[in-house]
Amino acid sequence: MDAPALPWYLRLALACFPLRWIFRAKGSNGRRLRLALEHLGPVFVKFGQILSTRRDLLPEDMATELAFLQDKVAPFSSKLAIQIIENAHGQPVSQTFARFDEKPLASASIAQVHTAALHNGSEVVVKVIRPNIEPTIRKDVKLMRRLAKLVRLTNDGKRLRPVEVVDDFKRTILDELDLLREAANASMLRRNTIEAGKLYVPWVDFDLTKRSVLVMERIYGIPISDTDTLKAEGTDMAVLAERGVEIFFSQVFEDSFFHADMHPGNVFVDITNPGQPKYIGIDCGIVGSLSREDQAYLAQNLLAFFNRDYYRVAQLHVESGWVPSTTRVNEFEAAIRSVCEPIFEKPLGEISFGLLLIRLFQTARRYDMTVQPQLVLLQKTLLNIEGLGRQLYPQLDLWKTAKPFLENWVKAQVGPKRFFDSVKQHAPSWITKAPEMPDLVHTALTQLQTGSKANQQLVDELAALNLREQRQSKQRTRRWIGVAVVAVALWLPNAENWLESVSTGQWLAIIAGLLLFLWS
Repeated sequence: MDAPALPWYLRLALACFPLRWIFRAKGSNGRRLRLALEHLGPVFVKFGQILSTRRDLLPEDMATELAFLQDKVAPFSSKLAIQIIENAHGQPVSQTFARFDEKPLASASIAQVHTAALHNGSEVVVKVIRPNIEPTIRKDVKLMRRLAKLVRLTNDGKRLRPVEVVDDFKRTILDELDLLREAANASMLRRNTIEAGKLYVPWVDFDLTKRSVLVMERIYGIPISDTDTLKAEGTDMAVLAERGVEIFFSQVFEDSFFHADMHPGNVFVDITNPGQPKYIGIDCGIVGSLSREDQAYLAQNLLAFFNRDYYRVAQLHVESGWVPSTTRVNEFEAAIRSVCEPIFEKPLGEISFGLLLIRLFQTARRYDMTVQPQLVLLQKTLLNIEGLGRQLYPQLDLWKTAKPFLENWVKAQVGPKRFFDSVKQHAPSWITKAPEMPDLVHTALTQLQTGSKANQQLVDELAALNLREQRQSKQRTRRWIGVAVVAVALWLPNAENWLESVSTGQWLAIIAGLLLFLWS
């Protein structure tokens, strides 16, 4: 294996590795990388799926090999799949389905898919979770967490927040093992997108869906990665690419519920009308959502970015806490401008995102920008979407497509329309609670009055305690004065005949000191 990109000491170590003299590597670099990722397990297969969409960052042969990880991972035994299905339904497959095809239609890192037909004639696919996959995932994530703890000890460790990112990834990938959750996600996405007509999500048969088995409508479309067939069928690639961007932004900002696993193996195209192609999305195991605050900050950041208002971008980063509050906004603005300005008004095909990412990471390090774990899924999805757009239509003007959407969304979040929409949304709840308001107000006032009395009582008790402390302090002072007066009066030069030598004044002082001591 030639590795000219590696440092000289690593090349020397590889050359001296004894096993390289005995066993010679077979196959291309891409094929060996794909097989290695498959062997390492589902967590690493997911990483390979993301890489497969970045043909701008990888050699063509390596990207082609990694594309097999999307839906052509080595399948497991069909007998095991049938056993899992029968255990889930409590009856033979022949009773559940009118037809079941033992040969898998597709196989991925977490599950594999078989085609079947219901007794009512509907064509479906049956997704089955790989057996004993959860222990493997937990072991891989445990290793990742150990590595993350080591990364945390480095200079950039605190800023990158690796442990939080791994924990978030763990929750995401373990949720993907629950096909009931995936069914609910698919149903939600279908309801959100069915009216717009730009994305179709197949229906789910909830009666036959279990934790380890998912039964859903079989779809027919052209894989998004098969650009040759799409072009041969007369598909409008510009419209297809623009619709992909619109779907992404509408899911993130309008629905706050987005498909977060949009690699090419999960995306198909319906070209019934080639001039208005429609996306088909499957495998909804990983979805993401943003809080209202994250949505607002992200939208304002992107809009300011599209408007080249770099000062506003820097200001928003400080306000949101993504960079320290001590950051000089003017300096941060200049750094952002130097990274972003060269890529504006360029189509995707002319932008080197590899170089852009490197420069962004350098800027983040310089200004101690912390990683936001809640945005990791969004960033991963954005990488997938941008990679798909690059393959479909390299001339896509991302800025022109996304900017109008963000402008309309930001306008919708403020102003009279937003106010009246909020009133309309909450009015039923307010009307329901209205009869209870007088009692709630009376209770609140009573509690306030009771609290005021309690506070006054506490103040009085503190005042009394302070008065007692003052009295006790005065008593202690008088006692010490009395003792001192007696001691001074009794001190005489002639200690042997002290009674005769005590004057009348001294006797008065002794009596006064004793009285003062007794009175205190």
